[in-house]
Amino acid sequence: MRIMAIDYGDAHTGIAISDPTGFLAGFTTVINAYRPEAVAEQIAALAKEHGVEELVLGHPINMDGTRGPRAGKAQAMKTLLEETTSLPVVLWDERRTTIDAHQILMNSGKNAKKRKKVVDAVAATLILEGYLTYKKTH
Repeated sequence: MRIMAIDYGDAHTGIAISDPTGFLAGFTTVINAYRPEAVAEQIAALAKEHGVEELVLGHPINMDGTRGPRAGKAQAMKTLLEETTSLPVVLWDERRTTIDAHQILMNSGKNAKKRKKVVDAVAATLILEGYLTYKKTH
């Protein structure tokens, strides 16, 4: 079962799709769009193209466990994705994924310009890996 993880952002949305077994992260890309409807349409097209059966949307919860404006945007995107794709959408706690993605890329020697182009896809991969690990153990 292919699963797509989404690191939704205002201008850049990272996408990571598992392999057919649902155990490994495979395909990654970044959607560059501002309008939520445009993002949802591109996600729907990717989901169809790759045979995705489930979406995992990063849910930005504050470090203290509270929900801020970004969490509200994620909730609105969840509803939009359910309507656009007809697929189940799971909200997944994404605390620290973007920070960790920057750290991984910095440690791999990518300069700031190169990091900026791929950080959202790496963050989506971290969301996907966390979710896949959870599914294996529950």
